[in-house]
Amino acid sequence: MLLAALSTAMIPNPAFGRAVPTTVWAWPVLIVTAVLGGLVGATYVRAPGDPAPVTKVGVVGGLLSYFAVGCPVCNKLVLLALGYSGALQWFAPAQPFLAAAGLALLAYALVRRLRAAQACPIPGRS
Repeated sequence: MLLAALSTAMIPNPAFGRAVPTTVWAWPVLIVTAVLGGLVGATYVRAPGDPAPVTKVGVVGGLLSYFAVGCPVCNKLVLLALGYSGALQWFAPAQPFLAAAGLALLAYALVRRLRAAQACPIPGRS
């Protein structure tokens, strides 16, 4: 969460700047993304040698959420594709939808990972 907040300049810092102020909904989206991303990441912790299915849905959800909270005119890909006015006119209004899609994909990835998880025995005390 801290890395995303710093790189999108939601937390002001000397390394990154933000031309458009942070929206009201960006902080809750970032917090929920951090919680869901942490839970999805925790499902990958397992005993060495145990195979685990790899899903890319969580990565896509995290990236969509990251693009959703970022500055619309600071994203170089968006600027190249749409230009400055296009980024403000087309990409900025789409960011809440990116946030919703990203959070939905992260939640789906978590549910999918938890359903695929196998129970592991708790070792008893000797």
